[in-house]
Amino acid sequence: MLDFSDIEGFEWDEGNREKNWVSHQVDWTEAEEAFFGTPVIVSPDPKHSLSESRMVLLGRTLADRRLVVVFTVRRNWIRVISARDMSKKERKFYDEALEENS
Repeated sequence: MLDFSDIEGFEWDEGNREKNWVSHQVDWTEAEEAFFGTPVIVSPDPKHSLSESRMVLLGRTLADRRLVVVFTVRRNWIRVISARDMSKKERKFYDEALEENS
């Protein structure tokens, strides 16, 4: 499991910032906010981890927008690959986890 205490911050590829906005209307600041909501559910993404280990995060923003964020960690920096709204199935899973943590 990822130890967030070792993370120093976020590192962004300008192309990914733009792509997330154009494709999903997710601003880079919203994607970062998802890491600090409660609960945060993180799981490995082995299917897409060909050249480097990727993780999938389910989280929410300060405005309670529920996001899926795919990311990798490079030298203790989170590098966001993509961010989008949760699907109906993902929201159900996340909301059940939220209820369990209440």
